[in-house]
Amino acid sequence: MRKVYIYGLYLVFLFLIGCKASDSPEDTPTFGELTVSADETYQPLVESEVSTFESIYTYTNVSVKYKPENEVFNDLMNDSVRLIIVSRELNSEELKQFEKWEIVPRVTKIAYDAVALIGSKDLQDSTYNISELKTLLSVEGKNSVTGKIKVVFDNNNSSTISFLKEKTGITKFSSNCYALNSSKAVLDYVSKEKNSIGIIGVNWISDKDDTTNFSFLKTAKVLEISANANSEALKPYQAYIAQKTYPFFREVYIVSKEAYTGLGAGFTAFVASERGQRIVLKFGLVPATMPVRLVEIINEEL
Repeated sequence: MRKVYIYGLYLVFLFLIGCKASDSPEDTPTFGELTVSADETYQPLVESEVSTFESIYTYTNVSVKYKPENEVFNDLMNDSVRLIIVSRELNSEELKQFEKWEIVPRVTKIAYDAVALIGSKDLQDSTYNISELKTLLSVEGKNSVTGKIKVVFDNNNSSTISFLKEKTGITKFSSNCYALNSSKAVLDYVSKEKNSIGIIGVNWISDKDDTTNFSFLKTAKVLEISANANSEALKPYQAYIAQKTYPFFREVYIVSKEAYTGLGAGFTAFVASERGQRIVLKFGLVPATMPVRLVEIINEEL
């Protein structure tokens, strides 16, 4: 009878261990697999963050799906992923859904970004204010010199489109505006097509070989933007993004629905760390979790 009792306790012990193992998460902050959905606008930055993270924590595997921002949020809300990288925070409807799930979302601001305008080499106008851009994007932009300027975006559901609508007040784009299928396609189009303008995230045009972060890719003619006719026109240099004087600056967030401290928390902590923020700096954006020092450089002829 005693042997049966001990055997019975042994079975209960194994059952409890089995339940605990099956209920416990399969990943930790430095171990396991994670699928991330990210705004395609930030692909160069995110690829560098992921590759560096995986090189440090060799027992991790972070796979990223790059999509238009609307689809990225859909992935989060339909439970396809538990972590996304986007240019806005959760809206009221999305927050209500989190309340129904009884999950507190973790929202981490990781960078300050800018939407840049690039032009073909033959483009005569290299400076625009917001009012002029509204005219260009909402009506046929014609004049006797330049003809019809073609404007290209990365995608119909791109965050850059919704951002420009908000900043300029445009409700409907004109027929001279076209949506392609990626930011890379925008770069390729503007480099080959005459009299064209591309709308693109600044991390796609930052010259990563320039340690001063004061230049852009030679293939891109970066346009200057001003808030109005009386303000200074600026390019999306990091100093102007940090000071929020460049009119088209915005913020970048990691939004997580991870209900435990898993690999999503580990990756977020890395991006927000000094090493992750140095990568942000390298790609022409401004770190959001580390202090930034602005240095004025004056060029004087010898």
